[in-house]
Amino acid sequence: MPLTDTACKNAKALEKAYKKADSQGLYLQIMPNGAKYWRLKYRFHGKEKVLALGVYPEVSLAEARFKKDDARRQLAEGLDPSLEKQKQKQLASISAETTFEAVTREWHALNTEKWSSNYAADLLHRMESDIFPAIGAVPIASITAPHLLSVMKQVEKRGALEIARRLLQTCSQVFRYAIVTGRMDRNPAADLKGALKPPKKEHYAALEAKDLPEFLQALERNDARLYQYTRHAIKLMMLTFVRTSELINASWKELDFEAKQWNIPAERMKMRKPHIVPLSRQALEVLEVQKELTGKWQWVFPNQVRPIKSMSNNTILKALERMGYKGRMTGHGFRALAMSTIKEQLHYRHEVVDRQLAHAQRNSVDAAYDRAKFLVERKKMMQDWADYLDAVASQGKVIVGKFCEG
Repeated sequence: MPLTDTACKNAKALEKAYKKADSQGLYLQIMPNGAKYWRLKYRFHGKEKVLALGVYPEVSLAEARFKKDDARRQLAEGLDPSLEKQKQKQLASISAETTFEAVTREWHALNTEKWSSNYAADLLHRMESDIFPAIGAVPIASITAPHLLSVMKQVEKRGALEIARRLLQTCSQVFRYAIVTGRMDRNPAADLKGALKPPKKEHYAALEAKDLPEFLQALERNDARLYQYTRHAIKLMMLTFVRTSELINASWKELDFEAKQWNIPAERMKMRKPHIVPLSRQALEVLEVQKELTGKWQWVFPNQVRPIKSMSNNTILKALERMGYKGRMTGHGFRALAMSTIKEQLHYRHEVVDRQLAHAQRNSVDAAYDRAKFLVERKKMMQDWADYLDAVASQGKVIVGKFCEG
């Protein structure tokens, strides 16, 4: 007699497992712990086999009968239902491993060691925010150019043109990785060349040489009532023109007071190469005072509230805003200021200043200069730059001619 839902529901557990039959080999197996499993007994090539169809009540009686009928159709076509179920599981597993998100995370993990920790985290965050919700679960081989374009257009709609460009570039790298690992045949991102709005080229806000006297005097007066840590950070950023992230994450072990230089390890540099910053007399003076304040901590510029962490990335930007330089100056702006002023006022060669800025080398000739490092010349340049800033601050005007012997 076929089962009813009431009979399934009321079947009680006994000391040993037992079966309640339905029809055509379908039965409900009741276990001593009370669990109830749907099973289908069938014969394939003369051999008796059992197919698992799910757990009651998650799989209802009607659903179990539907699965039974589907298995019997497979038998009629000469297929083994158990083998077909295994194939479907394998396909599902392969599909899960070849979704766009899965391949992206695999590619990301492969390249993480080449990137700074901040860059790696930011890149993955952008993908998680803008790309994975739309196509993360899609098998990568089935993504088309129109599909990808619609995703990028959503990013463009909020005015994030530069982010859209970078996301497309990242997607293209993921697709290329999928091609070389046999997951797809062609790169759909390549078909989108010229399909996105070009981002407006915007430079970081930066002061010019003529603005230096006013800025240096404002920093010295400290009408903005900045913390001493913060003022030291701004002074050191001006004297060394390193990137903001390189400054705020500086540790005391990187500083060699005897050699008068700051050795930044490769893992903290954007280009993933170790970088030497010659320290002028003025930079050393700032650091010596700062060491009296924070020398017991790991960081040169620890967080004011939680000194076990480094200074916040926004501290310098907010300090510049409080000084009245919002929209006129940024942490990165000190790099542009130093580049232009050292070349124009101190007459140092571009490649020497560029090497101190730790820019990526553009060609083999630049790479040869990079190997030379210009360290002796850079040491002199950094002292000349510090002396120039002192002269500007004391005289209240830009000095032309006095420091022209690069």
